[in-house]
Amino acid sequence: MVDRISALAGFYRTGKFGILGEDQSAGVILEDVRDLVLHQIAAWPESVDAVGKLAAKAAGSKAAPGPCKAEVGSSASLLRIEPLKWWVVGAEAPDVDAEQGATLDISHSRTRIRVTGSQAVSFLNRHLPLDLREDSFPVGSVASSAIHHVGVTLWRSELGYELFIPRGFALSLWEGMVETATQFGLEVV
Repeated sequence: MVDRISALAGFYRTGKFGILGEDQSAGVILEDVRDLVLHQIAAWPESVDAVGKLAAKAAGSKAAPGPCKAEVGSSASLLRIEPLKWWVVGAEAPDVDAEQGATLDISHSRTRIRVTGSQAVSFLNRHLPLDLREDSFPVGSVASSAIHHVGVTLWRSELGYELFIPRGFALSLWEGMVETATQFGLEVV
């Protein structure tokens, strides 16, 4: 397997920046989640249920999630990113018969950035036109959106907000996010 080099390598500085709290705490914590394993599974309209079962089995979950939802299974997470597509995060995709759908390894095409902290929602709302309040976007929610006209996928996991950004735009968007986050107090881990 080829070693992956982060799109942020050489520009990723850990530490605390910006306006920190009196206790030196940061309101926004950003993390480049490395070694991403990401596979896309697409179904044809007449085989969506069968392919969904294969995807759920690959993730070790009871069922495939509905649109804009995620399921965390015993071996991977499964995100429903479109009506006929899922992303398997953290495991290989199952073999899908060409009559039912297709799979694609997209691990190298995305950079995954985790956003946490007490000001994560305020920070993200500076970039994303989404209602991220708990009632509207609870844990397990998935949305496709854009930051500066770049399509991104957002998943609210148990660990925080997971942004999947196209690799070619990762550095540019990272620089903008770092600049924005300093107003809340930023920690890069």
